[in-house]
Amino acid sequence: MKALNRKGRSPIVIDMVQTDWNEALNRPSSTISIFALMLGVWVILLSIINIVEGAYSPGYKVSWIGFLGIDGDASVLHEGIEFALDDILFTLFGVLLIAGGDYGMKKASSDSEGAMAFITGLPKNNFTKNLHQGERAIDMISSWLVVIGILFYIIWSVQNNTWVDPGVYAVMISMVAFGFALSLNSKTEK
Repeated sequence: MKALNRKGRSPIVIDMVQTDWNEALNRPSSTISIFALMLGVWVILLSIINIVEGAYSPGYKVSWIGFLGIDGDASVLHEGIEFALDDILFTLFGVLLIAGGDYGMKKASSDSEGAMAFITGLPKNNFTKNLHQGERAIDMISSWLVVIGILFYIIWSVQNNTWVDPGVYAVMISMVAFGFALSLNSKTEK
């Protein structure tokens, strides 16, 4: 792509498309990296629960390939601790998400040490501080919506012994997404 100066003279060659892509790949977003890290932890948790006791419903485990609509049934009978190919693939997917989130967090800022720095910094994080001493009410509400959404999912899933209920996901994701949206909105208002 060629760009001209303001008077329309002396073309300057600028390869803007290649620069933007290169920068986006070499310096990913810290928000997306944190999301990938959290999603990876959740996938690993679901994999462990599915292998040990079954995550679909009492006595049944999720067949991840079928659950995602690729092939077969969404659930199979859980007959004790056993590994299936889809359990291994789903676990590897979780590990890749965690590794990608860690890599992205390291690349997002030069002073970041990745996932471990994020985890050890949680008690000092603005999100955690807003749970008990937010500067504004909107900051406290946004943090509490995220926590309540996650707690709702965990408590409901433990009580009903099913971890893949779309209705529970809908409630949880609505609360968590609204909490994050409020948080981002309050940051832009400052």
